[in-house]
Amino acid sequence: MKATIILFFITVLLLTAPSCKKDFLNKTPDGDINIDQVFSNPVFAEQFLTNTYSHLPREFVFPDNGNGVSMTNTFTGAADEMEQGHEPSYCNRMNDGTWSIDNATNVQDGWSNSYQGIRKANIFIENIDKLPLTELVTQDKINKWKGEAIFLRAYYHFLLIRMYGPIPIIDKSIPINGDFLAETRQPIYKCVDFIVNECNKAAEMLNVRVPASDDSQFGRPTKITALALKARALLFMASPLWNGNADYADLKQDGVRLFPDFAAERWKTAATAAKACIDQAEAAGHKLYKSATNDPILNYQELFYVNWNDEVIWVRTMGGYLDLDVYSEPRGMPGTGFTLNAPTQNIVDDYEMANGERPILGYNADMTPIINPASGYVETGNTATDNPNYVVGTRNMYVNREPRFYASIMFTGQKYKPDQRSPLNDPLKFWKGAPDGRATNNAGNYSETGYLMKKFGHPSYKRNGNTGPRKTWILFRLGEQYLNYAEALNESDGPIADVYKYVNLIRNRSGLPNLPSGLSKDEMREKIWHERRIELAFETNRYFDTHRWKTAEAIDSKNVYGIDVNGLDYNMSSDAFYKRTVVEARVFTDRHYLWPIPQYEIQKNIKLTQNPGW
Repeated sequence: MKATIILFFITVLLLTAPSCKKDFLNKTPDGDINIDQVFSNPVFAEQFLTNTYSHLPREFVFPDNGNGVSMTNTFTGAADEMEQGHEPSYCNRMNDGTWSIDNATNVQDGWSNSYQGIRKANIFIENIDKLPLTELVTQDKINKWKGEAIFLRAYYHFLLIRMYGPIPIIDKSIPINGDFLAETRQPIYKCVDFIVNECNKAAEMLNVRVPASDDSQFGRPTKITALALKARALLFMASPLWNGNADYADLKQDGVRLFPDFAAERWKTAATAAKACIDQAEAAGHKLYKSATNDPILNYQELFYVNWNDEVIWVRTMGGYLDLDVYSEPRGMPGTGFTLNAPTQNIVDDYEMANGERPILGYNADMTPIINPASGYVETGNTATDNPNYVVGTRNMYVNREPRFYASIMFTGQKYKPDQRSPLNDPLKFWKGAPDGRATNNAGNYSETGYLMKKFGHPSYKRNGNTGPRKTWILFRLGEQYLNYAEALNESDGPIADVYKYVNLIRNRSGLPNLPSGLSKDEMREKIWHERRIELAFETNRYFDTHRWKTAEAIDSKNVYGIDVNGLDYNMSSDAFYKRTVVEARVFTDRHYLWPIPQYEIQKNIKLTQNPGW
């Protein structure tokens, strides 16, 4: 995708501003180029399309608010997988229950951002056929550009429904004198049907895969991307939040129910769509990523920083943005930065052991764990064995864990960029006063849980100088489709062979054994949910998974834990340091399953039905 975007196209999106005059609205902001002129020039037309991508969410920005740019990632910090140390981050308002219909739009306005993208896509679709054909601008190229815009229109609609549920479907640009009161919320199944149909149209117009010889196309959607979005949307539609949710039975717009009765066949439809995506993706050369040495840790770790690898279906390019590394780099590394992306003890406890067994079955009243004796997990004491991932003296609770743990989590005793440490080869240490822990003067910018997120980090990144290679943020990958298919197929047909096959492919890639045979449908569901928690950790999936499963009320209303990072005079053998400690008592009620429609939208269109509880 071209890096340069003509900024004067941006305010074409401000066509709905009530104070603007009609003649001005037909022009771009320089006042000289109107829409007809834009779509008579192939350079301008392509730049207009490129600018339509600017509203893609910046999911790689974890600790920041929107600040007037496209939606950032408030979802990972609002899930039970991370505690976000940047207090102004909007996820912290979500976690303490203080967000509202007013402040939900001040810093995280997913509604207007996506609808701006939709309007740009509509303008492009309505006007691109005006472009004169030439040797360089062929009908095939115009069709491909139109396919991109159709896909983006579908994707922006999906971003809206995953937050707000039923929404107005906008499939055309609306003039300033249009009837905005007619644009009301449509039943959720109609929203999904629209997205599915758009994906089907886009799939017929897009390349099967971005040509490796044309790096200017990297970051643009393909036929497989459209199929992946279709499968994900249908998975959401089949899930309990939208499929027969009795809590929303009375939610209506203009007398029409917005949520349908339960239909079991929706699971089969979702499974079929995911399998079609997998089959066509693999036929096009997509496959699970594996490192050159097939090392199970590197298989997973490299997936997220080897750009354009074969597992990737679609990404947003991050440009020169390095803060995903900055905000996860330990304090003890050279240079200045922020250590804010802190995984919770909750997810640390859920990583399996190397033998594929879950280490912890539950907790006693004092939060001491109920240990699975088959796992080999040891909670106390320190190891006398050296390991490529940790030093002698590391707490046994971090020993012999599954490879994805070592690829994703930083913990005390871990070997991390040893050549940059002072002294050299010094392991990570997260207690107060330790190199990577809270400063003794109680200054901020430290891990509140005693862990940092290693996943997504690049091993060559150096905070001293703030240097590192450019990366991409994966929006769709084949591994997710495997798990989507397994989940939907288990719900429709039970734990048949293909369910085992695709979950085991994910596990085997990371060095884990197959699932045990003979699982019931309920047992398999639990296994798949767990596999999604670990395999897709921090990828913006956990928040929406627990919502669509309707488990968020039970999960996100509980305490989030870390270890005791606030005690002084600890060392790697201090039992008190490793005690599970409440980091935050989170708030979640039924109304939090759906975001509130922004108050400014309700004021503009009083016919819009607000989501329950807001």
